[in-house]
Formats: sequence, C-alpha cells, structure tokens
Amino acid sequence: MGSIDEVYEKKLLDKLSDKMIDGFSAIAEKIRPGWRERNKSRIDEWKLMFYAFNRSIPGIIGLVLVIAYVIVALAGPYLAPFRYDIPLQFFDKNSYLAPPRTVISIPNSLLATKFGLTPGNHTLLLGGDDYGRDLWSRLLYGARTSFVVSILVMAIGPWIGIIIGLVSGYYGGKVDELIMRITDMFLSFPGLILAIAFSAVLPTRISGFLSSHKTIASILLKLFALQPQHVGAMSYLVSVIVALWLVWWPGYARLVRGMTLGARENLYVEAARALGIPTRWILLRHIFPNILGPILVYITLDFGGVILTEAGLSFLGVGAVPPIADWGRIIYDGSAYFPNAWWLVFFPGLAILLAVLGFNLIGDTLRDVLDPKTRRSIEFKVKKKPAAGGGAGQ
Repeated sequence: MGSIDEVYEKKLLDKLSDKMIDGFSAIAEKIRPGWRERNKSRIDEWKLMFYAFNRSIPGIIGLVLVIAYVIVALAGPYLAPFRYDIPLQFFDKNSYLAPPRTVISIPNSLLATKFGLTPGNHTLLLGGDDYGRDLWSRLLYGARTSFVVSILVMAIGPWIGIIIGLVSGYYGGKVDELIMRITDMFLSFPGLILAIAFSAVLPTRISGFLSSHKTIASILLKLFALQPQHVGAMSYLVSVIVALWLVWWPGYARLVRGMTLGARENLYVEAARALGIPTRWILLRHIFPNILGPILVYITLDFGGVILTEAGLSFLGVGAVPPIADWGRIIYDGSAYFPNAWWLVFFPGLAILLAVLGFNLIGDTLRDVLDPKTRRSIEFKVKKKPAAGGGAGQ
C-alpha cells in the first residue's frame, strides 16, 4: 500500500486537516526528537479519521455551529452594543416591552457619558426585555456564561468519574463493590433533582468563600465578563458549577469501569504487569488510551447536556440571578410576557438549540469516525480508483 497522498483523493478540508496534523507533528518533533518517526502509523490514523469526519455533512454542520458558538462566547462581551446590566429608556412609550427594531433615545447626560453611551436615537436589533436592557447584548453575554459554565464543569466533573472508573475496573473485588454501590446511590436519584438540591444550598457558602478569596473571585469575574459589584450574584453561578461536578461523574464512572474490566485482560496489560510497571502507568499509558474513543464521544455529547442543564436550572430559579445575562434566565423572565413579547423566549431558545445541536452532531459523527468498521467504510469511498492500466497507488 502506498502513502496516504497516493491512496486517497483529497479535498480542501482534507488538505487543511493534514496541515494541522503536520503542524502538530512538527511541534512534537522539536520537543521530542524522533517522535514523528516513532508515531508515523498513529499520524496516518489521525489523518484517516479526519478524512472520514470531513465527509460527514452533519459533522461539518455541527463543527460550524460549535465554532460560531465559541467565537460568540469569547468575543460576545466585546461585541455587545450595551453592557448586560444597563437599562435603557425606550422612545416608544406606548409599549411596555420594546419590540424588535424599536428606536430608543439616549439623552446627552452625565449618566449616559458615564456608561459610555452615545447620545441620539438608536435601534435595538432584537428588542429589549422588561427592564429595557438590550436583548442582543444580553444574548452575547449569555453565550459567555453558558460557555464558561460548560468548560468548568467538563474540565472537572467527567475526570472524577474517569479516575474512579479506572480504579474500580482495574482493581475489582471489594474496591469495585464499594465504589459501584456509591455510584448506584447517585444514579438512583435524577441528576436534575440532585443539581437543584445542591444549587439551592451552596450559594451562601460559596459567597462566603469568594468574599475571603479575592483572587479567585477576580478570576471568575473576568471569565464570566461580569462587573465587580455582581460578585454576589456570581456565587449562584458558581454553585451551579459545583452542583454539576457532584452529579456529573457517576455516568463516566460506570462507562469507564465497564471498559476497563475488558481492557485489563488484554495481553499488553498482562505484559506490563509482568515487567513490573507501576499500576498508575498501566492505567494512564496502556488502558486509558485504548478506551479513549467512547469517552471522547460521551464528553462531546455532554457539552450540549451541560448547556441545557445550566439553562434549565436558571429557568427554574436556582441558577443565574439578575442582572447576570443567562439564556435560561432570559427565557424565564420573558415567559411572563409570552406570547406578546415572543422575542424574549424565541431568540434565547434558538441560541440554546443551535449550541446543543452543534455538539450533538459532532458527537454523533465522532461515534462513527472512532468506530473502525464505520470509518473503514467511509475511507473506502475516499480512495482513488485504480487507473485502467492498474497504476493507482494501492
């Protein structure tokens, strides 16, 4: 069989993914000389995975949605026309809520100058809420809120379950029994109910913690793009993150434990034990890399789940509180005026839908790409057809 360049018909996305992988390989080669040669087969396998992904229309759509969501989350607070907590006086005094395209009048006053507002008549792109705050601006800030919550939850929660699952599956016996019974206790309660319970009791304690740890509070304020005076309201968001840490790990523990039970019986694990390799290295270097595929799919799908759960908690009143901009809270506040002020429910609901849909589409595509049988069938369609004289490089 020839090289990848000889065997596969490449399109634009394939060439871009090749450059990305080659760039990563060049960096790894500089850090650890000889890395590229030792991992040549692995590099080729990565390229084949991208070829399969690039030919999945749902996967590409999901990737575009996720990239757009990440860009909006990172740049949203800087692109927002108004700050998330600034109420505006509407020029149209006949409407209680400003419908889309309503003109507002900003007076030439010291207050307007203080907030950096330009005097004159302006138009709200998506209308405003019941406090006269620009809905478009709050949606941009809300993207940052959901993104930071998702990142912080997925950076800790799944790894608790992964570590517990590895230990439980590898050691077995009484250790496995104890860990799995604790896991079963958490799984016996609906995750949303547990999250509501934890979110309701944690804010007071977290508020005291943030008050005594100014550095941590300052970092979180920058991450969420909040004003310093709203550190108290931010404690409710942090309580949601901690609550999701506590309820998000059992599913991963059960998944990883099951895969570890099978992986520990493989010959390469037996050989590692016979060579006296420490258990932690067997778990991290031999077992974990070989069960990583399903975990990646699970994590990708769960990003959308965290966004949805966080919005649900805010809608139920145990998540974000005013004036913090949060998609779920915007829907909750706007539901009192639905259907007259339909935009207060429709636009944040659409934002949640698109963000969750993007992660779900990527997760479904990764499931096919990481399955060798499915990926091989996709790769076969990408291969160059042999020339009439039998000269294609296969």
